[in-house]
Amino acid sequence: MNNMRKTGQQLLTRVQDIGLLIIALATIIATGFEIAHMVSARTVTLADLLLLFIYLEVFAMVAIYLDSGKLPVRMPLYIAIVAIARYIILDMKNLDTWRLLGLSSAALIIALAILVIRYGHVRFPYNRSNDK
Repeated sequence: MNNMRKTGQQLLTRVQDIGLLIIALATIIATGFEIAHMVSARTVTLADLLLLFIYLEVFAMVAIYLDSGKLPVRMPLYIAIVAIARYIILDMKNLDTWRLLGLSSAALIIALAILVIRYGHVRFPYNRSNDK
């Protein structure tokens, strides 16, 4: 039974690694398309920079996961805040007051969640014996 568990764990680890490789390759391709778009448009907008920043955060998430085997919950939350900011910037003219207030509130709630998670990690660190 223990051998089967170890084999299953190794198989799942390989599937995760393949998934991370696919994510990294797709992000590289998307980054290349975005750079090609900026070059062809001969301009760089704030929305372009924020999109590149999102891609960079995805690369950082993949690198952290490959390095430590763990994915910090805060990383996707950072990406979500940047994505909301990018959405607001791109669609500013079409946003009504309530939608803008909702998006701003969502970004604030995510930022507060990041602070709470960070506080929890500092105030109540994980014990090494509980890590697996």
